[in-house]
Amino acid sequence: MKNPYLYGYLPLFTILLFSLTFGIYAVSESMNLFQAIGVYAGMREFLSDMELKVFLLILFALCFFMLFSALKLIGETIHELGMLFFSKDQNGETMSVARGGYVIFFFGALLSAVGIQSLALLISIFVVTVAIYFVYTVYKMSHFMSLTGLIGLIFFEILFWTLFSTVIVYIVIKLYNGVIASLPFV
Repeated sequence: MKNPYLYGYLPLFTILLFSLTFGIYAVSESMNLFQAIGVYAGMREFLSDMELKVFLLILFALCFFMLFSALKLIGETIHELGMLFFSKDQNGETMSVARGGYVIFFFGALLSAVGIQSLALLISIFVVTVAIYFVYTVYKMSHFMSLTGLIGLIFFEILFWTLFSTVIVYIVIKLYNGVIASLPFV
């Protein structure tokens, strides 16, 4: 008998691993920044080098944990909303079938340990992992959905993530331009 809750812990471990790898990269970059702007020596008066790195790791890992948790929550909500609109499944069989894809995210998170020294590599591993998971999920759901429902679900999710990403990038650019414009020496 197969336990339906076998993969239930994998999303937590995946988020923890991705948060840790992105956090380690952020610690190394922030240490370089602190040294470049001359703050590092002052911080060393209050904290040892190891304490500073551990405290920064906890802070950055927590921030990335919140980010990835929020993305997972939004992603699952949008996916289930799309399933509500486009699936004829009344028993929720497609939800349990797609749970096997958590393993893809877990191995992607393990692989992200390779890219700790490069932000481009970390982001590319994350994006490739999401793309593989998306293809796997669509393939698994194709057995339970009509072709039009599957196409509708794919377009719904792509449209949402495109709009969501565009709005976030727009907000970041507007805030950046506002901060730069308000600086007195510019």
